[in-house]
Order: sequence, then structure tokens, then C-alpha cells
Amino acid sequence: MMKAINPASDELIQEYNTHTSEELEDILSKTQADWENWKNTSFQHRAQLMEKAAGVLRKNTEKYARLMSLEMGKVITEARAEVEKCAWVCEYYAKHAEGFLADEVIETEASKSFVSFDPMGIVLAVMPWNFPFWQVFRFAAPALMAGNAGVLKHASNVPGSALAIEEVFQEAGFPEHVFRTLMISASDVEGVIKDGRVRAVTLTGSEYAGMQVAATAGGELKKTVLELGGSDPYIVLEDADIPTCVTTSAKSRMINTGQSCIAAKRFIVVESRVKEFEKAQAEILSNLVIGNPLEEATQVGPLARQDLRDELHEQVTRTLDEGGRLITGGQFVDGPGAFYEPTVISDVKKGMAIYAEETFGPVSAIIPVKDEEEAIQVANDSDFGLGGSLWTADVKRGEALARRVESGAVFVNGMTMSDPRMPFGGIKKSGYGRELGQYGIREFVNIKSIWIA
Repeated sequence: MMKAINPASDELIQEYNTHTSEELEDILSKTQADWENWKNTSFQHRAQLMEKAAGVLRKNTEKYARLMSLEMGKVITEARAEVEKCAWVCEYYAKHAEGFLADEVIETEASKSFVSFDPMGIVLAVMPWNFPFWQVFRFAAPALMAGNAGVLKHASNVPGSALAIEEVFQEAGFPEHVFRTLMISASDVEGVIKDGRVRAVTLTGSEYAGMQVAATAGGELKKTVLELGGSDPYIVLEDADIPTCVTTSAKSRMINTGQSCIAAKRFIVVESRVKEFEKAQAEILSNLVIGNPLEEATQVGPLARQDLRDELHEQVTRTLDEGGRLITGGQFVDGPGAFYEPTVISDVKKGMAIYAEETFGPVSAIIPVKDEEEAIQVANDSDFGLGGSLWTADVKRGEALARRVESGAVFVNGMTMSDPRMPFGGIKKSGYGRELGQYGIREFVNIKSIWIA
């Protein structure tokens, strides 16, 4: 049994039955059968259905946005934007998949030689709760357009969202079992990975979950893509436009109430601008509207679960005990729900909890540095390498420094974000492989060389 609990009120929304072993076998069997036909369909046919999926999403924006807000506390304005972004990725791959996977001619001594990109089969997606629609669609749109089938094991606290995504593809006219949601527990994932019909696995989630999935898949010699945690640096140099930089920093830290892998978390600021930066950021964050995520004016919702709030507060407490300086926040919000005050801690140094650990919530760590060289050193002094942001008035300088940041993406004078047009993923303990763009759709295909004498 799965329970959806409203993190803003602690009230039970709905209970859902999990699939029995017999039901799971039936789903995998039918998905395999539908894939055998789906892999032979034309790109034009797949694109027509994917365009319809975008239409289903837009038609049901309010329904799906409200569902996300209720299940994991996303503020309603951000939830609507998430639905629209899912429609965008559907349309993007409907338009570009055929070109991305077109045969690639290679000049050899053969009369004809080329590379083809063939679908692999069923791909298992193990997905998190923080962007309950977007995380799934950024996998599903390219995977299905490539001719694969997908089965989804979603986070246990967003079962309604998981079933709604299955509903989108079925309403759009996709074969019934080309995309299915598996209502199973985490302990059942290992068996699904080992099933011979499942050819590959993609996971977005924690470092621990990634290691478990990678180990199981590796034992079966199956391809994996892992998008794991992040502790993104936000580098502010002495010539940065502080008003714009700070406004963007607040948005980047607070998107999804700070529960984003690519949210800015470590604010690495040259000493000459630290006081100005911390004062301006604290002023913005302390004036954000905290409340019911279904209300239009709300800017900060609850964390997705009580245990996540407790873990975040423990990180804050340890950091302050270790010498961090509290600028604002640092407390639970009175009343029901998993609410936490937007928090700014400055004078963060190596060895403190939030210097090295990922903080999944509305907590900013300000790390003073003396110059750009120390800024890059601190940025790279992390087990993670997902995204990053760098601010300077000198764009050439920014580009040169961005090349030195160890991460999957760096945004100069902008907020780190995912975009269907650009590859997305990390290095080090942030995972491997890429989603989105041309690189993403080629992760789950057989790259086949064909040589003709």
C-alpha cells in the first residue's frame, strides 16, 4: 500500500494498492509485446502521438499542477510551469528525434558504411518526487521517440503523479503498454532490473540509490544513466552586477523550495562583495511568502516530507555549532506541515556540514574567498559536479573560468537550469550519462555499424 500525504497539512490524500508479483509480470509481458510492434513504427507516427501528449498535458494543466502541489508541496505557479515544460520536451523530441537518430554516413573503403541508431527495448526509470512530472518526461519523451518502451518506478510519496503520467500517454493514443507505471516498492526494483526484458535503467535520485541501481545493473551488464545529487557552486566575482546576481541567486536557491539537484547551494563570493551579497540575499529570502502551496501568492511551500525537514535542520544546526554565522532563518515554521524558514548562513568554511553536504531545502551557504583562483578551487572542492553558475562583467573571463569548473554544466551570468535543447547530467558523485538534447536520446539506443562491400 502506498500513501500520498499532503506535506502542507500532514493529511492523508489517498491510499493506493501496489502491484502484486502476478500483476508486475503481466505488465512486463504486455510491455514487451507492445514494444515489438512499437520499435518498427515510423518517426512520423511517434511524433504525432508525442504532439498529442503535449496537448493532453496542456489541457490538464490545472489538474496535474494541483496534484503535484498536494502530493509534494510544490507551489502552484511552479507546478503549472512544470507541466508546460513537459509539453515542451514532448514537442521538442517530436520535431527533432528523427534528425538526431538519422543514419550517420562514415567514409571507408566499403561501397557503403554508416552508423544506425536502433531502439534497445524496455527502459526502467526510477524517478524522484521533487519534479514529479518533469523528471519522468525528460526521460520518456526521447526514449519513446527512439522506439523504446518505458516502465516507471516513481517515488512512493507521489503515486498519483505516477499514474497520471501513464494516463497522459494512454490518452494521447500510445499503445497501452508502451509506457507503464509500476506501483512497486523500492525493494522490488532489483528484480525488475534483473528481468531479461528490461534492457537499461535510468535513475534520478540520491547517491546511495544510484550506487545500488548501478551495482545491480552492472551485475546484469545493463546500461545505466544516473543523475544524482548536486551541491552547485554559485561564484560571484568582484565585478559582478550584484543586484541582478542576488535576485537570480535567490530564485536559483529557492526554486521548488530549494529541493532541486541543480539549485545553487554554495555561494562562493569574493571578500570585497560578501557583506553586500549576504545582506541583499537575506533581505529577499526573509520576505518571501510562506504558506499553502495551492494559494497563488505563495512563494515557499513545505518540504516534501517531515523527515526531510528534520534532516535539513540537523545540517543547519551542525553548521552553526561549527562556526557558521546565521544571517536569517534557521527554524521550523509554526503549525502543521513540513515548513522551514528560508535560511542564509555565512562564513561557511571547509569542514562545516553545509560546505560539503548537499542541502535539499531553502538553505544558502555563503563561502567567502579572496579571489577567482580560490573561488575555482572551492567550487571544485566537492564530491559533486552537476551544475554551476559564475558571475562577472567580463564575459571572456567568465567563459575561461567556466571551462575550469568541474561539472556537467556552467551558466555564466545566468541561473543553472535544464533545457530540452542542451545535454543534462553530471560528473563525480553527481552521476554519469546525459539526458536531453541529441546526447540524451542516444543514451538508450544500439549504436550499430553497418558496412557493405
